[in-house]
Amino acid sequence: MERSIETRKSKIGLFFVAATGGIAAAISIVCFSFVSPAFRKICLPYVPATRQQIKNVIRALNGRSGSLIDLGSGDGRIVLAAAKHGFKAHGIELNAWLVWYSRLQALINGLSDKATFFKQDLWKHGLENYDNVIIFGVDQMMEDIERKFNNELRKDSLIVACRFPLPNTHPVLTIGHGVDTVWVYKISQSQV
Repeated sequence: MERSIETRKSKIGLFFVAATGGIAAAISIVCFSFVSPAFRKICLPYVPATRQQIKNVIRALNGRSGSLIDLGSGDGRIVLAAAKHGFKAHGIELNAWLVWYSRLQALINGLSDKATFFKQDLWKHGLENYDNVIIFGVDQMMEDIERKFNNELRKDSLIVACRFPLPNTHPVLTIGHGVDTVWVYKISQSQV
């Protein structure tokens, strides 16, 4: 009888060890996609947009229509807000978990037909077909992304840069202050 109790305790202990190990492995796999940006040439971490940043972006898009892309769309907040305002909105994001989360939010909010999310590198995605571009960049990437915009965007495209401005282009409008600042740029001539 005593042996049976010990065997049962041993099996329960093994179950908890296996469950704990499995949970730890699952957490590590999920967390890796949030930590891995630190190992890239340009670290573009996931930092959710604040409500004020979203309001500022929507204000910057006032009077605009057409296609929109958010480069590094994170959890999809900007794309979903733009879709609610009538844009055919796309989000590009490297983190697969955030892409799936964004797709789920689009589905839950009834925006799947207006908001699309892709797991893709923003540097490899062509911008020729977009009327409006949103970028929440980091200082180290703004000169390179500005060059990409100048090479790929068509005339009358609007760029909304959040957190950091483009270094060599003069904004047509600045909205907000501090971390919530957005800079609005207009491509005045065809660069393609």
